[in-house]
Amino acid sequence: MRFALSLCIIVLYAGVQGHHHKDHTDTSEHLDSEKHDHDLKLAVANADFAFNLYHQVASDKGQTNIFFSPVSVSTAFAMLSLAARSKTYSQITETLGFNETVLTEEDIHESFHRLIQKLNAADSELQLSMGNAVFQQEKLKFLAKFLQDLTSYEAQAFTADFHNTTEAIKQINDYVEKQTHGKIVDMMKDIDPRTLLVLVNYIYFKGKWEKPFEADRTTEEDFHVDENTVVRVPMMVRSGMYDIYHDEESHSTIVRLPYKGNASAYLILPENGKMKQVETAFSKETLKMWKSKLRRSSVDLHFPKFSTSATLDLKSTLMKMGIIDIFSDEADLSGITGQRDIKVSEAVHKAAINIDETGTEAAGVTTIEIMPMSLPQTLEINRPFLMAICEHVTHTIIFMGKIVNPTAQ
Repeated sequence: MRFALSLCIIVLYAGVQGHHHKDHTDTSEHLDSEKHDHDLKLAVANADFAFNLYHQVASDKGQTNIFFSPVSVSTAFAMLSLAARSKTYSQITETLGFNETVLTEEDIHESFHRLIQKLNAADSELQLSMGNAVFQQEKLKFLAKFLQDLTSYEAQAFTADFHNTTEAIKQINDYVEKQTHGKIVDMMKDIDPRTLLVLVNYIYFKGKWEKPFEADRTTEEDFHVDENTVVRVPMMVRSGMYDIYHDEESHSTIVRLPYKGNASAYLILPENGKMKQVETAFSKETLKMWKSKLRRSSVDLHFPKFSTSATLDLKSTLMKMGIIDIFSDEADLSGITGQRDIKVSEAVHKAAINIDETGTEAAGVTTIEIMPMSLPQTLEINRPFLMAICEHVTHTIIFMGKIVNPTAQ
């Protein structure tokens, strides 16, 4: 894995008719245990939302590449919920999977704060960074509480002149390009001059395979997009020990590719003609079951080397999932300025992924692995497959998707 990254942008503008975070150190074992419990509940809610979002996107997009960061989307809208009131607030939190009998509003934001800190924690083996930014129209006056609450999400604040659309677009795009290490450029093409606020969430991931592929074994092979379409792809090959499981019930094979550090990629390869059946079963519970069934085995793994990106119109997708008022004149985002005259005009998510043999720009790695004498099983990922990239410390699905055609950009 060379890199994976995502970006979520929410644009708010005028046109609607007419939580506080405590940062302190607590040595109490009881409170530490309570925080851990809240963080696990956040992970569960985020996982539920991830799969719900996947199924909605898959329903909309059909048999095309899907790739996104569910935690980027949930973080952006959780941050926006700081300003939401009444029905607008409940639609956001319910769609994100939060239940106030399980997590209070304060618990939600404090748990997101800890999640962001953990994902950004230094890891010499894994490069993972997540951040938020707010671009506000010059002279727009925020409520003091909203500014204070934004610190839960460690959001950087910038002023922008949205009336000067060219300069505002450049300012936001320059920020995005810098934070994504140049991997996402020209994200914003245009912007409404009535815009008052732009919220940005990004996540950047760069991992090195724990067991890198050997570049000299990569060869051009067939990838079967569907019954009538075959494309040629550079196919990486490695023989080694992998955690693998064949699920006869869902007609799929699951293999775990670990990164150096606290993350793994889970690849789910359906049998021919069984993608729909596997997608139907694709859920938080199924992924947990698959993980528990994985067993170490000798595998001759064939996996395509590819780069792809995908853009989601979150406005249409989330409206189908239950977040409706925030995009209409019924929006109540009065927590921003004290007035109910703001709504979300645009919400866009973009993610990109690049997979190669080593996961580094230029590096050579030599590994020695002891193999059993039995013949390895061959797993050829040469047809559409699902994938999920998970961070183990926070139990977070940082990226997920479906690769139908590795050559499609």
